[in-house]
Amino acid sequence: MTLSIEQNNPFEMLEKTQQEMLFKAIEQGLPLVSEPYFALAQQISTFNNPVTEQQVISTIEAWQTQGLIRRFGLVVRHRKLGYEANAMVVWDIDESKVDSIAQQLSQESVVTLCYKRPRVLPHWPYNLFCMIHGKNREQVLMQLTEICERNNLKHIDKNVLFSTTAYKQQGGRYSLNEEAIHVKEA
Repeated sequence: MTLSIEQNNPFEMLEKTQQEMLFKAIEQGLPLVSEPYFALAQQISTFNNPVTEQQVISTIEAWQTQGLIRRFGLVVRHRKLGYEANAMVVWDIDESKVDSIAQQLSQESVVTLCYKRPRVLPHWPYNLFCMIHGKNREQVLMQLTEICERNNLKHIDKNVLFSTTAYKQQGGRYSLNEEAIHVKEA
């Protein structure tokens, strides 16, 4: 992966090592403080090159504009909040309808993930996946029934796969090692 940081305003430009430090820091998640960008600025500042909160924000915005970061999101530890049941619902949907049905499912408040994947025939006919969380299995199944009724999806072949063990839950990590990051200086 290559980080391409091209900022037009030299005042906002971070040094290469500071850009790398910022990228690694935001992969770990924003600090849980009232001013997380200020905390990040302090974290990556050096004695000779202090960083401002605005420089951190501008750098992240530049990365978003360049497509290096598509979005910021939360990784919610749903089990700690009492949501013990979660199910991946896999759907076998006609290709001509999959996009419109995916859009419908994505609008449902209880659907936390929804994405299309290729089928692996003949063993795996499913091409649309969505995740539903609930306090227990019965609640998840009831939510799925309501979704199917609301969106006229009862007739579509699907399978509900409840998770049994949670091994790991975190956001994406992309800076695996120092060689994996190359920052292009403007």
